[in-house]
Amino acid sequence: MDAMIHSSSFLLPEIPSGAGAGLKYALVLLNQRLPKFTPLLWNHAQLRVCADGGANRVYDDMPMLFPNETPSDVRTRYKPDVIKGDMDSIRTEVLEFYKNMGTKIVDESHDQDTTDLHKCVASIRDFHADTEDTLCILVAGALGGRFDHEIGNINVICHFSTIRIILLSEDSLIQLLPSARHHEIHIQSSVEGPHCGLIPIGTPSGSTTTTGLQWDLDNTEMRFGGLISTSNIVRSEIVTVQSNSDLLWTISLNRQDGDF
Repeated sequence: MDAMIHSSSFLLPEIPSGAGAGLKYALVLLNQRLPKFTPLLWNHAQLRVCADGGANRVYDDMPMLFPNETPSDVRTRYKPDVIKGDMDSIRTEVLEFYKNMGTKIVDESHDQDTTDLHKCVASIRDFHADTEDTLCILVAGALGGRFDHEIGNINVICHFSTIRIILLSEDSLIQLLPSARHHEIHIQSSVEGPHCGLIPIGTPSGSTTTTGLQWDLDNTEMRFGGLISTSNIVRSEIVTVQSNSDLLWTISLNRQDGDF
């Protein structure tokens, strides 16, 4: 079974060679408080998409991250490429501001069966259909706030299980580890860890085996109502995971404030 390599090198100012190198990043911004490191993600991304009210967050929150600059200068520099969604959350003045700046506006209010994040991921996938293997979608503001929104975001990464999608908040990330692959996670200890977890999603895991953790799993069964691996600790620069069911990998983030 081929190994799928994972790395949080997108949290570093420069992406080093090795794990994480060669990926093409797209950034989706949701309508939750943006992490302080959002400008760093923005700089690494080739495409920046606001999911509906995520545009309000870029308009309001980004200037606060640069208190020594005028808000207008920051808003001009951090202009999303696309605003997409059902347009029930974005403020009128924000929509008009970015529309006048040349941002592409895609109104999908006719579709009430999928979330705004789902709509954004679907369009990014279609745009990068020929390079899906090297695509990584970073989702800022994906955790925190309403629990049903968080579960909806997790449902999206399960629906698009063949795409690398990473849900990010100020203090943690979540991504899917599909059962069809063996996983090799390269830990960036300067910005993440040590706390981590592996959580079966959709179905119980009949057998999960890991290396590199304080409490490694050895053909361990995990299920809700039974054992799940929470509050585990990273003990190696590389963590390996193999399971017969899809798992969520989560790890704490410890980026320090500073230059983006």
